[in-house]
Amino acid sequence: MTASADKFTRQLLSEVRVWSPTLFSLRCSRDPSLRFRAGQFARLGVRKADGSVVWRAYSMVSAPHDEFLEFFSIVVPGGEFTSELSRLKVGDELLVERQAIGYLTLDRFPDGRDLWLIGTGTGLAPFLSILQDFEAWQRFERIVLVYSARTQGELAYQQLIAELPQRDYLAEHGHKLTYLPIVTREQLPGALHGRVTALIENGELERAAGLALDPAHSRIMLCGNPQMIEDTRAVLKTRGLQLSLSRRPGQVAVENYW
Repeated sequence: MTASADKFTRQLLSEVRVWSPTLFSLRCSRDPSLRFRAGQFARLGVRKADGSVVWRAYSMVSAPHDEFLEFFSIVVPGGEFTSELSRLKVGDELLVERQAIGYLTLDRFPDGRDLWLIGTGTGLAPFLSILQDFEAWQRFERIVLVYSARTQGELAYQQLIAELPQRDYLAEHGHKLTYLPIVTREQLPGALHGRVTALIENGELERAAGLALDPAHSRIMLCGNPQMIEDTRAVLKTRGLQLSLSRRPGQVAVENYW
């Protein structure tokens, strides 16, 4: 993908955070003209040594009201984009397209009582943006954040998740959040173990949340590994939970980056 100069801005990195050998976050300046809804993504560009630019779509971790942009990335071995992105340091340039896009936003659901945010790996990013915005806390009675990683070391942003309910502007709503970490490749006290689909099928996820997944009340967002999304959608469909489309409101929302 290419982009003409009037379609992107040049931003400077202010922070690089390494979570694990394969996971890192970047924080950069934000052009005042960029507007987005919590849950949306932007296309980022990195200039290679030969002068060419590679582009990929990344959800914002930061909230719409933040003065900076933050992104959460995995290092793909040999990956054309992430190999370049992971080399960036504070003060380096990151290209950000001017137009944010994406439909993993709360307006996918016209109603609902319980909001389930189910993410694997870097699919946590849009949910952190949503949880740092006020709308979800105002609209829903219960919010369940389900975050699946392979190991404890890959559970990023734990301090942010723990501190969210204590933020001043969420003080009267903090009790609505239930956080359910899942670790798939090791046993971790206090975390669920196994694939998301298996935990839905055997009822463990609902028991841990103290909440049922049902079409009348549940609104579910999925983000992360494409296979997880496909498999989880199939399991939810057997429970009467359908994909929400513009022509037919439903209970499940996913993102398509391409």
